[in-house]
Amino acid sequence: MAWRSSGATNEALIENLARNGLIKQERVKKAMLGVDRAHYAPYAPYEDSPQTIGHRATISAPHMHAAACESLLPYLRPGAHVLDIGSGSGYLTHVLAELVKPGGKVVGVEHIQPLVEMGTGNTRKSAEGRDLMDNGGIRYVKADGRLGWPQDAPYDAIHVGAAAAGFHQALIDQLKAPGRLFMPVEEDHMQHIYVIDKKEDGTVTKTKDMGVRYVPLTDAPTD
Repeated sequence: MAWRSSGATNEALIENLARNGLIKQERVKKAMLGVDRAHYAPYAPYEDSPQTIGHRATISAPHMHAAACESLLPYLRPGAHVLDIGSGSGYLTHVLAELVKPGGKVVGVEHIQPLVEMGTGNTRKSAEGRDLMDNGGIRYVKADGRLGWPQDAPYDAIHVGAAAAGFHQALIDQLKAPGRLFMPVEEDHMQHIYVIDKKEDGTVTKTKDMGVRYVPLTDAPTD
């Protein structure tokens, strides 16, 4: 039903996602209604489809952002710490920050400075985004996302917005116990979402979910 979820406005898009069962939880719906995708998508912001944002990066389709939020929601409580690897235009970083305020913090990681600046600039387009950035609720940094961001670890939840070549132990190590990691993983030329849970005793389980197609998770380009 994702292809039927596009709308003429941000509200119409989110309402259609909810009507089609792609948004199930009211908290997710409220957070996505509170972040205008037009501030983050370069064209046709209310279409439920991925879009290029330059620098070999994309903004994922809204239904994938909804899926990530729905999966991570048990760990997205006020005051929670969240890591968003491959933050891109900053859209999901802002949505996640709405879900963990007040008192929460989301760190968006990108591998090149132009994308860090893009996320920062986009987030500051709204009063809500400016307030979150000025009060420490959102921070964008340049780093190799495969290594996470240990400076602010551990995290209640980690989202990865690009396909990893494997299960990066650094990200699992930076999860709290309990905590959850939502990431696309490439295996045998196919990609699937994996939901990785770290339990209170530190044991880790990996659950394979839907098939997807993401850009690869890489370090800064050398060319």
